[in-house]
Amino acid sequence: MLFVCVHNAGRSQMAAAFLTHLAGDRIEVRSAGSAPADTVNPAAVQAMAEAGIDLSAETPKVLTVEAVRASDVVITMGCGDTCPVFPGKTYLDWRLDDPAGRGVDAVRPIRDEIERRVRDLLAELLPR
Repeated sequence: MLFVCVHNAGRSQMAAAFLTHLAGDRIEVRSAGSAPADTVNPAAVQAMAEAGIDLSAETPKVLTVEAVRASDVVITMGCGDTCPVFPGKTYLDWRLDDPAGRGVDAVRPIRDEIERRVRDLLAELLPR
């Protein structure tokens, strides 16, 4: 699974962290951005820490064709990113507010919506 956003500093990092936290080693999780930032958004790091997930050591990564090719599911985060399209892959677009430049109070609802979507996706992919 690959989560993609422009800067790979907020939404895609939070989504990847939630999926990794919830799925463990059952799903290989990646995140990337077409124009990665230098660091992960500090408000996203703080909001995720409140949820018990540490993003402090994460770094934004550049989107590569190889990352898309290696993923079965590619989820863009509503930021207009262009992503290589390969047959046989599932592509989803989650339209979410951008946490860039916002404080933790504004990031919490975005975090919560991402967690809800990740839990729903996980239930579809790995039904009990």
